[in-house]
Amino acid sequence: YNEYKSYLRENMSHKPDQKTLEYLEDKANEIRILSIECTNASKSGHPTSCMSAAEIFSVLFFNQMRYVLDDPRHASSDRFILSKGHAAPGLYSAWCSAGLFDKERLLTLRKVDSDIEGHPTPRLNFIDAATGSLGQGLSVAAGMAYIGKYIEKASYRTYCLIGDGESAEGSIWEALSFASFYKLDNLVAIFDINRLGQSDPAPLQHDMETYRKRVEAFGFHTMVVDGHSVEELVKAFEEAKNVKGKPSALVCKTFKGYGSAEVSDKLNFHGKALNSLSDKILPEIKAKMHNAPAQDRPALVDDAPALVLKPISFKSPLSYNKGDKIATRLAYGEALVRLGEASDRVVALDADTKNSTFSLKFKDAFPERFIECFIAEQNMVGVALGCGARQRTVPFCSTFATFFTRAMDQIRMAAVSQSNLNMAGSHCGVSIGEDGPSQMALEDIAAFRAIPNLVYFYPSDAVSACRAVELAANYRHMTFIRTSRPTTTVIYDNDETFEIGKAKVAKKSDNDKVLVIGAGITLEAAMTASNTLAEQGINIRVLDPFTIKPLDKDAIIEHSKACGGLVVTVEDHYAEGGLGEAVAGVLSQAGVTHTHKLLAVREIPRSGPPNVLLKMFGVDDTAVVNAVRGLLES
Repeated sequence: YNEYKSYLRENMSHKPDQKTLEYLEDKANEIRILSIECTNASKSGHPTSCMSAAEIFSVLFFNQMRYVLDDPRHASSDRFILSKGHAAPGLYSAWCSAGLFDKERLLTLRKVDSDIEGHPTPRLNFIDAATGSLGQGLSVAAGMAYIGKYIEKASYRTYCLIGDGESAEGSIWEALSFASFYKLDNLVAIFDINRLGQSDPAPLQHDMETYRKRVEAFGFHTMVVDGHSVEELVKAFEEAKNVKGKPSALVCKTFKGYGSAEVSDKLNFHGKALNSLSDKILPEIKAKMHNAPAQDRPALVDDAPALVLKPISFKSPLSYNKGDKIATRLAYGEALVRLGEASDRVVALDADTKNSTFSLKFKDAFPERFIECFIAEQNMVGVALGCGARQRTVPFCSTFATFFTRAMDQIRMAAVSQSNLNMAGSHCGVSIGEDGPSQMALEDIAAFRAIPNLVYFYPSDAVSACRAVELAANYRHMTFIRTSRPTTTVIYDNDETFEIGKAKVAKKSDNDKVLVIGAGITLEAAMTASNTLAEQGINIRVLDPFTIKPLDKDAIIEHSKACGGLVVTVEDHYAEGGLGEAVAGVLSQAGVTHTHKLLAVREIPRSGPPNVLLKMFGVDDTAVVNAVRGLLES
């Protein structure tokens, strides 16, 4: 470490002058002071985590980053992601010190009527992604850097501040691998190695050489610096600008609570306002101020392309034939290509399943807008969130539906980030067949129904799958599209209109006895069952919900009443939290008198042919026929 410090001093050409150094030291101490004051005002927060990063904030915001102060999300501004989101008071203090808002607003930290929240969210115009669930920021930053380098070909750079404790998260290393593979030389990862975690020292404490070797092994140009030396930080950031063909990392040796002997490098201060201790600490920090004159920040390079935000619509009509058998996963890939033709803002990501999800079709058509994320689903979701930040792109990411559950925390945080992320999960349910239960998505409806503002599409044929993709591209928030591995029959006309939250009546008569609701492969089962029952003189009404969230409550209520309150739901999903329970909730809350038979997978499945498994687990057409007859007989 000492040898590397000597190298920095001797070999880095950019040496800031004394006035600049004193100004940056003043700004660092101002950030410390403001962080302490605003956490005291809220009686909670993480001031010591801010104090360790104060020089990093100072050098970035007052010497390195190019941005428009009154328009923080300017297309050409440098990007900053605070992965260690608990240091939010430090970030807020930096923006306050820069002049974006006044101290009075800063002191509303954590108040219920303030957007200056405990951890950053995009309710604030200078936050691109919500952080605080640790380990996620670098993936988001990598997505932003990827768009800047390869899609927009713009000059803006992306910086991400990471805590040493959160570097234990595997998603950090997924992101490091991704950034290195794609040679993101416009990305700088900054590790704040302040030694202390929440309740114990971090595993490596101040073993800077091991940190350096690990990050360097992942392909980063890695510099170990004194994180409290503004001179070393400036030199390191300047060196990073000259590195080509690989991302850079600053591994910064810092001390939690730095700036005061009262709390520096001491446990048991994490997440606590300093309160009465501030009477000693604040004068100690203020005594270090130089009162140096302000220095200029670097000028913005305004070269990011202008965006025209307008609805995205297919340029040509669909051309499927009714009665054809086409898998909705294939239709998803074909629809992505149509979107790509309609807008150059559409990008696609996949986790090494593109020949199964059929996002491969998009790659073949638009290789420059396809991002292979390999088998790292958490990182893929974070990268996609970064791709869509500031509405620079419309991202679609895909893998097997069950593998998205690995990234549920990233998906949850994407909702908090107000992301426009679109996800397509294929290979859902027991209908995938011989691959067995590890590959079968049977929990995804339950999981995604709980995500705020997310629309959950479950298309049942190729036409509805294409329209789901088109609608998703124009929806402001997140979407999930559940696609099936087996083929299903095309039942809709190519010009059929679909809407979010509007169901389709797939089959009806004037004397329907039971309402059957199915989706995807089980809508096919319901349609087959309707033919069998019709031969027995029993008519049923078949409803295709199209979106599971939001459900078409009016349609469910109307058609259940029309069928005398007798309802069957059938789904290739576990019973808990799925379509059946969603329908039951609608009917019970509406006070509709009804009898409901819920067909779903009720035990851990096994390998076998799709049709055999659908029958074995009671979600095929025979199960529907038996359920209908059972309701009528009872």
